Amino acid sequence: MTPIQSRKVEKVLEDFSVQPDSGLDEDEVQQRRKEHGRNRLTEAKTASPWKILADQFKSLVIAILAGAAIVSFAMNEIVQMLAILAAILLNAIIGFFTEWKAVRSMEALRSLGTVQTRVRRGGQSTTVDAETLVPGDIVLLDAGDVVTADLRLIESNGLTCDEAALTGESVPVTKTSDAVEEDAPLAERASMAFKGTAVTDGSGTGVVVEIGMDTELGSIAQMTTEAEQEVSPLEKRLDRLGRNLVVLTLLVAAVVAVLGVLGGRDIVPMLETAVALAVAAVPEGLPIVATVALARGMWRMAQRNALVERLAAVETLGSTSVIFADKTGTLTQNRMRVARLVLPGDDEDIPWEKDERPDDPSTLACRLLEVAALCTNAELDKDTDGDEAGAEPDDSNSEDQPKGTGDPMEIALLHAAAAVDIRRDQLLEERPEEREESFDADTKMMATFHKAESGYHVAVKGAPEAVLEVATHVATRNGDSETLSDRGRDDWADRVEALAGQGYRVLAFAERQVDSPDTDPYDDLTLLGLVGLADPPRSDVAEAIDQCHRAGIEVIMVTGDQPVTASAIAQDVGLSDDPRAMVGNDLPQADGDQDNDAQDRLTEYQVFARVSPEQKLDLIRHWQDSGAVVAMTGDGVNDAPALKKADVGIAMGQRGTDVAREAADIVLKDDAFPTIIVAIEQGRTIFENIRRFIVYLLSGNLGEVLAVGLCAVIGVPLPLLPLQILFINLVLDVFPALALGVGESPSDIMDRPPRDAKEPVLTRQHWIATALWGALIAGSVLLVFSVALWQDLGEDAAVTIGFLTFALARLWHVFNMRDAGTGLIHNSVVQNRWVWYAIALSAVLVAAAAWLPGLTTVLGVVPLDMAGWMLVLGGSLVPLVVGQAVLSIMSRAQL
Repeated sequence: MTPIQSRKVEKVLEDFSVQPDSGLDEDEVQQRRKEHGRNRLTEAKTASPWKILADQFKSLVIAILAGAAIVSFAMNEIVQMLAILAAILLNAIIGFFTEWKAVRSMEALRSLGTVQTRVRRGGQSTTVDAETLVPGDIVLLDAGDVVTADLRLIESNGLTCDEAALTGESVPVTKTSDAVEEDAPLAERASMAFKGTAVTDGSGTGVVVEIGMDTELGSIAQMTTEAEQEVSPLEKRLDRLGRNLVVLTLLVAAVVAVLGVLGGRDIVPMLETAVALAVAAVPEGLPIVATVALARGMWRMAQRNALVERLAAVETLGSTSVIFADKTGTLTQNRMRVARLVLPGDDEDIPWEKDERPDDPSTLACRLLEVAALCTNAELDKDTDGDEAGAEPDDSNSEDQPKGTGDPMEIALLHAAAAVDIRRDQLLEERPEEREESFDADTKMMATFHKAESGYHVAVKGAPEAVLEVATHVATRNGDSETLSDRGRDDWADRVEALAGQGYRVLAFAERQVDSPDTDPYDDLTLLGLVGLADPPRSDVAEAIDQCHRAGIEVIMVTGDQPVTASAIAQDVGLSDDPRAMVGNDLPQADGDQDNDAQDRLTEYQVFARVSPEQKLDLIRHWQDSGAVVAMTGDGVNDAPALKKADVGIAMGQRGTDVAREAADIVLKDDAFPTIIVAIEQGRTIFENIRRFIVYLLSGNLGEVLAVGLCAVIGVPLPLLPLQILFINLVLDVFPALALGVGESPSDIMDRPPRDAKEPVLTRQHWIATALWGALIAGSVLLVFSVALWQDLGEDAAVTIGFLTFALARLWHVFNMRDAGTGLIHNSVVQNRWVWYAIALSAVLVAAAAWLPGLTTVLGVVPLDMAGWMLVLGGSLVPLVVGQAVLSIMSRAQL
C-alpha cells in the first residue's frame, strides 16, 4: 500500500472521505472518535485504589505482624490477635490514604493546560481541544501553532516546521503538499506535518491521518516506555533495611524462645514471649512515616514549581552529585535579542541593546537592519512599538515582552530594526517581495528579492562562513562598496570568532542589485556586516550554580551549540572561570575497548557541545559508572532516553514535549534551573529526616527488645506486655516520628557535600548510636521495674510502671535526635512545631492508657500511687538528661 506521504492530495481526501472546504460534520466526528479513541499519548498508568491498598499489605514489616497474629490465635490469645490485626489494618489505612492523596495530587499537578487546535468542521472554522481530533479532520495551521496530530498537507503557503523535537534537525523544514518518495526518511517527508512539531512560518492546511499513539511521536513514546529504568538509591536502601530487620527480628525471637525452653520453661509462655519480641523489634510506624515524609517533600516541591512523578525521586535528587543542564531555556532565557552590530570601517562593535545603541545610527547600520527586516518570514505583533521592540528581555516577567510570530531569531532582528523605526510592513510597501529563496542547510543562507526603482534588490542573510565565501565586495560608509580581499575575509572571520567567543550567535548580511528575480541570489554579494544575537542567561542562574558548587554538585552544560559560544555562556553563568569544551564527536566510544584515560579526561570538561542524543546517553553512563548520581534536564523527544537513563530525569513543563515529561521523574513548571536547587535541598532534607526518625524508632524498639529479652532469659516477669508494646510502637511513636519526618531544612543543608551513592540509610555511626540509645532506654526501664518489684508493689503495678516509663521515655527521647553540632535550644528538633504538637497528642494518649476505662483493661494497666508515678517520671527522664549531656559535650568538642 502506498504510504500516506506518497499519495496525491485527491487520493488522501478520498481515502478519508472528507472535503477540504467543509471538513467533517459533528456526527461523523463522534462516530470516528468511538472508532479511534481520543488524540492523546498514553500516560504512565497510575495505580488504582485497590492496588495501592493491596500494596500496603506487601511490606515485610506487615508480614511479621501477621505471623505474630497467627501465633496469638494458636495460643487462644484472641484479644491480643485482634489488637495486632487492628494495628495492621490501621497501618494499611494510614498508608493508603497518604499514598492515594499523593497520587491524586500528582494527577492534578501534572496537568499543564489543554492544547487547542483550529479545524474546519461543518464548513466552519472553529477551535477545539486537540484531544478531540479524529482521522479525517481538516486542520488549519499558522505560524506559531503546535501540530497536534500527524497531518498529510493538502495546502502549503510558505509553511515551515521546527521538527527538532522529533528528528533533531535544528533548521526549520520547508513543507509542501506535493507527494514525496515512498522510501523517504522521516526528516525528508515534506508532505507531512507531525504531532509535537511547531509551525515556525507560513500557513497551511492538512488532513489528520494519525492520532495519539499511532503518530510518529507516539511511536517514540512507546519506545521510551520500554527503555531501561534505574532503581533509585533510596528504594534500594529501604529494601535492604527491611530485609535486615526481618532477619534480626526472627533471629532474636527464635533465640530467646529456644533458650527459654532449654532452660525448662513452658512452651506456651515462651511463644508469648517470642510474639512480644517480634512485635517489639518491628518498627510498625516505619512504612507510614517513610511514605508521609516522601509525600510531604513532593508537596513542598510542587508548591515551588517542581512536579514529582515518583516519590523516591525526591531523595534521589538530594543525593545528586552531577547535573547535566541544557543551555537553551534552562541556563538561558531562550529569547533571542540583537546585542551587537559589526560594520565595515568600524574598529569596534556597535552595542544595540536598550540604553546602549546610538541615538543616531549610521546609514550603514540602517542599511543592514533594512536587509534584516526584509530577509525574513517573521512578523511582529501589530501593537509592538519601537520602544517595546528594542526593550531588553526580562526573564522575570515574560508577559511584558514584545511578541511576534515566527523564528525567535528573526523576531529578534525585527525588534532591533523596529527600535530605530525600520518596519517590515512599511519597507514592503516601498519594495514588494517578488521572490524568496528559502534557507537551505547546504548553502546556509536565505534570500528575498524585492522590486526596486530600477531592477530588484536582493536581501541575504546566513551563516558568516557561507556569506563570506560568496561575497566579493564590502560596503563602505559613503554608500558605495569596495573589493573584499582574501585578507579582508580573514579579518572578518576573526571578528566572527570574537563575537562567538562572547557567547553570541552570529549572522552575516549582504545585498546586491539585479535585473531579474530569476538571478542567482548568492553571486557577487556586497557584505554589509555582522549581527551578534544574545540568548541572555537567566538572572538567577549564576546564584543557583554558586549554590551547587558550595553543595559539592558539579554542573555540566550539554548543548547542540558551537563550543566557543557554549563556553562563553558557561563562563557568564559561573560554571567555571575558564570552562573547557569538548565536541560530541570527540567523546570516547562507549564500548568494550574504550580508552580508560580518555574516559577519565571527561571530568576535566565543563561543557559538551554539538552533542547528539546518543552521546548524551554515553555521558550519563560514564558518570554513573564512576559512582556519581546524575540528574539530566531535557525538553525534546530525543532527550527522553537520556531522561530515562539518568538517576533523576528533569523535564521542562513549559517548553517540554509530552514524551520528555512522561520519561522524566520531575517536571519543572517554570523551566527554571533554580527550581532544581530547591528540589535538591528538599531531597537532602527528606533523607536527613528519614535517617532521624529511623534512628528514633529503632532505638526505642531496641530498648524494648533488650528489656523483654533480658527478662525472658533470666526468668523474671516481662516489664512490657505484647499489647503494651504495640500501643507504644504504633500509637505513641508514630506521631513524634512523623514530626521528625516533616521537619524543615537545616540552615547548612546546602553547605554539605553530596552523600556517597553507596552509603546505606544508616551508617555504622548511626547503628552505634541506635544501640547506645536503646541500651540507655532499656536500662532506665529495667531499673524502675526492678525497684517496683523490690518494693513489693505487685507484678501488675510493676508492669504498669515499666509500660508508662517506656512510653514517656520514648516521647522525651525525640529531643535526643538533634544533631550533635547544634545547640540545646537552637536546633531543628526543638524549633519544629510539629514535634511539640506530637508530644502534646502523645501525652494525651498516655494519659488515656493510664486512666481511660476499657483501654486500661485491654492494656493491663492498673492504678498507681504517688510512689509509682515518681518512679515513672524519674525513670522516663533519665534517657533525656543523659542524652542531652552527651550531645552537649559532643557539641563543645566539635567547636
